[in-house]
Amino acid sequence: MNSVVAKFGNEFFWHLKIDKGNSELNCSESVQSVTGFTVEQFNSIIDKTSELIYKDDQPDYKKNMDLIRNDPDKNELTIDYRLKRKDGRLIWVHEIMKVLRDNDGNITEYFGNVRNISEERVEFSNLKKRVQELEEINNAKDNFISVLSHDLRAPFTSILGFSEILLNESSLSDKEKAEYLAYINDSSQNQLQLINYLLDWSRLQTNRMKIEPMRLHAQSIVFNCVSALTGSAVRKNINIKVNVPDNLFIEADERLINIVITNLLNNAIKFSSEGNAVEVNADYFSNDLIEFIFIDEGVGIPEANKEKIFHISRIFSTPGTKGEKGTGLGLALTRQIIQKHGGDIWFYSTEGVGSEFHFTIPLSANSILIVKENEQDRLKLSRKITEFYNDVQIISASNGFEALQFIEKSSPTLILIDHDLPLMNGLKLAESITKMNKMSPIPVVAFLDEDAFETRKNYEDLGVKTFDSEKQDETAFRENIKSYLL
Repeated sequence: MNSVVAKFGNEFFWHLKIDKGNSELNCSESVQSVTGFTVEQFNSIIDKTSELIYKDDQPDYKKNMDLIRNDPDKNELTIDYRLKRKDGRLIWVHEIMKVLRDNDGNITEYFGNVRNISEERVEFSNLKKRVQELEEINNAKDNFISVLSHDLRAPFTSILGFSEILLNESSLSDKEKAEYLAYINDSSQNQLQLINYLLDWSRLQTNRMKIEPMRLHAQSIVFNCVSALTGSAVRKNINIKVNVPDNLFIEADERLINIVITNLLNNAIKFSSEGNAVEVNADYFSNDLIEFIFIDEGVGIPEANKEKIFHISRIFSTPGTKGEKGTGLGLALTRQIIQKHGGDIWFYSTEGVGSEFHFTIPLSANSILIVKENEQDRLKLSRKITEFYNDVQIISASNGFEALQFIEKSSPTLILIDHDLPLMNGLKLAESITKMNKMSPIPVVAFLDEDAFETRKNYEDLGVKTFDSEKQDETAFRENIKSYLL
């Protein structure tokens, strides 16, 4: 059988001639690149070509073919469908078919062009999906602006009303004045928090806020947030239980992670009844992440509101168990912060039983700060450590002031120092480090001469371990370093 030769890798042409009940099919060689079948194989399955069409697309294809066969005025057909290649893979094709008819309207010849449009379909699907996303974003923006405009404006009516009464009513009692001033103060504080949350959320969305991750002691961060909310907890007689191991360190922006923890802890207190307990737990989630869990015994989240959680476009605020007000933006901002750090956030909640909020945040990798004046000594010690612990980050400083500047920005896992340092000796440096990190002390090891007994005692009084500068048992040294690593 002769083939019409036309080499177009992405499409092929075919011609079917019908003469007195006999048919002859010719197709271009490029049929193989599109379908996987050679010309001879494709021509041999002329009676079964419909089987190559994906089953879900066969009814539509048959309907169009019946239409062109039975309508003498119709001489052209265009259709997209999925075609099964020889290797079983499905591809999208675009087929243009034309026919010639005899004087009686019967089809005598078919001419077809079949083009692989799989990539175009993927691009079209992605584009369609993106259009839908943009439409949703635009609708969400309109809804958000509408709700936000109301939430920003509504409290000022009451604030202005109470302030006018205070200004114009001279007969008010001290109790009434205090009550009105307290309402004005609470509303103003709530509005300020709303605006701050909105600004932070906007800056994160537009990448105008610079996130500065550093090594942070997880337990200290949690205790600081608990301390800030102690008043709220005491007023409702809520016991806050903290179960965060002392050896957990996270890599996060300190201000932003404080917003996250404070927000989740505040919500747990807000929606708990008097006498309830709130738990804050943290532990390893994976090799790279730490998981925080906030558990309360509060009112839980109604099913109708669960889908609204974390969505800025569905901003809503629910009063707490004692009427505490919120901004409605806190959880949306919280999710944004967590995602910007490479973590995730989710929750479980049963109405009337309580809620659990979980989030993950990157684990801070082990790092060791070496403080030695001599560069060669620093390199030698660095190689000695990385020979056995190659995943440890090594930072170097040549004097105490350089070391303190680094410690101000981040907290290494361990600090190794020489006693004889320029500008500030090792003992003074150890004292400064201890003062800087009272809440989360950083382990310090000092290298001393073997006969420095009095100096060694001074270090030990600070809680600093000492090694002999000259003589070191390699196994003991290695095990001591290991004991500090997470």
